Amino acid sequence: MSQEATERDTVHRIYKYALAHDAGSGVALTELSTALVLSRSETKAAVDQLVAMGLLRSQSGNRLVAVSPVEAAEVALGPLERDVRLQRLRIEESRKQLLSFVADFESYLNSADEHQSHFQVLDQLTDVRAVIADLTHHSREEILTAQPGGRRDEGVLEEAMPRDQAALKRGVRMQILYQHTARFSRGTTVYVDQVTRLGAHVRTLDDHFTRLLIFDRKAALIAVPGKPHAAAFIREPHVVAFVTETYERLWLAAETFVGSTDTRVEIADDLRQSIIRLLTEGMTDASIANRLGMSVRTCRRYVADIMAELGAQSRFQAGYMLAARAAVNT
Repeated sequence: MSQEATERDTVHRIYKYALAHDAGSGVALTELSTALVLSRSETKAAVDQLVAMGLLRSQSGNRLVAVSPVEAAEVALGPLERDVRLQRLRIEESRKQLLSFVADFESYLNSADEHQSHFQVLDQLTDVRAVIADLTHHSREEILTAQPGGRRDEGVLEEAMPRDQAALKRGVRMQILYQHTARFSRGTTVYVDQVTRLGAHVRTLDDHFTRLLIFDRKAALIAVPGKPHAAAFIREPHVVAFVTETYERLWLAAETFVGSTDTRVEIADDLRQSIIRLLTEGMTDASIANRLGMSVRTCRRYVADIMAELGAQSRFQAGYMLAARAAVNT
């Protein structure tokens, strides 16, 4: 057994012993060392690790009391969850600020010809793809993309692959943002494997965001609400700068995606926490699924598991119980 495995085993043995022999007064360091046939240094190192994790707590007389992993997790992760909520609020504020430009955008579309080169709506998917191909071909520094909706269409990825590989090989920096559910798509994972080997950086986010592409911070394409195949083509420098700033906020809140070597356990837990948050806010299964880029069936499976864990008989009761728990932990 490796040194690391031995140390991990020692930590678990001490925690199990503390659980089994804590009669309300805790256990002493010397008792642990003697009972488990460990040196004092081994025992102290493992105890220090458990205390740091919050799984052991010191009390009077230098006694140690075992703590539930759930309680330890709430203490350790509470501040992080509050930071995440704050980051989400900032993202929402940026989104609202960006959408406040819609009136200006529409005004430009209807204004004099001099503005037409700055703002243009592309209604046809073929036109959008042609512009993307042209901008990618002429990019020399950086391409930033945000693609919501979870699983990517494999035909779209196959079309994009040669174009993106060519850009990466000529030294263009590339950042790609997906939703967490994209990690469970085989086609997306294969694409990520290939582009990351060439230097692309890929991250995922649990929440919904607007589809957008930014080229050399000089031009941007953003989705048009209500028109899934259309895109707004923007060259106005101030608006492109604002779109880029919004993208960077999303990127900072996202988590690295490393393709087929990626572990999806933590991501599945992130999705579960997102579903809990949206369930608490009273959203329907269909709305939650759409926001997180997953199927309604998958969302309902998560909700059913959460209800079973809570012992809730209805979504309303589950939402109430989750809201009450959140209030206690805040």
